[in-house]
Amino acid sequence: MTKTALITGASRGLGAALAEALASTHHVIAVGRTTGALEELDDRIQAKGGAATLAPMDVTNADAMAVLCRGIHDRWGSLDLWLHCAIHAAPLAPADHIDAKDMAKSVAGNVTATSTLITYVAPLLGQTGQAVFFDDPREGHKFFGAYAATKSAQIVLARAWAAETTNIGPKISILTPEPMPTATRARFFPGEPREGLSDIHTQAAAVLAQL
Repeated sequence: MTKTALITGASRGLGAALAEALASTHHVIAVGRTTGALEELDDRIQAKGGAATLAPMDVTNADAMAVLCRGIHDRWGSLDLWLHCAIHAAPLAPADHIDAKDMAKSVAGNVTATSTLITYVAPLLGQTGQAVFFDDPREGHKFFGAYAATKSAQIVLARAWAAETTNIGPKISILTPEPMPTATRARFFPGEPREGLSDIHTQAAAVLAQL
């Protein structure tokens, strides 16, 4: 029976690299907001002999996530793996100048969506599946207030879930990849030399080796 892997935030960056890496062993359900990028990912997966189901959806849309998870249940019955790579990276700003809309988007994308997805995905993972979250510690870094606060909250949710499921499953992992030349990082560090950053495919392989 083919294993299944749900990747939220699969259109670019680490999520896309993980989708490509997993395609040889799993049927990948790739969730992302950018249809064109998902189609390009699908082309790469098919070129390697793999298969994917594309889900051009916004993780902040709870109704869409409910439909997605119901569809996974109806087609496959369960999930073996969930990798949560979706993140909202608000513009850097001093704490006393954070735009209210940027903060609301950060809470919706990084906290509320994560909580909703845990609720919907947990039954699909059952006792034997595995969920993976990715930490990016920025607490106390100047200008990172909106991102750091909501990213930290996301990881706190994941750690609570991990503690609650230690003896009963599913297995919850929280990993911290090395810095990569992604669009998110470029937004935070414009002009940073990319040569010293780790390739996304190298990091994807390192992530899967830890699972």
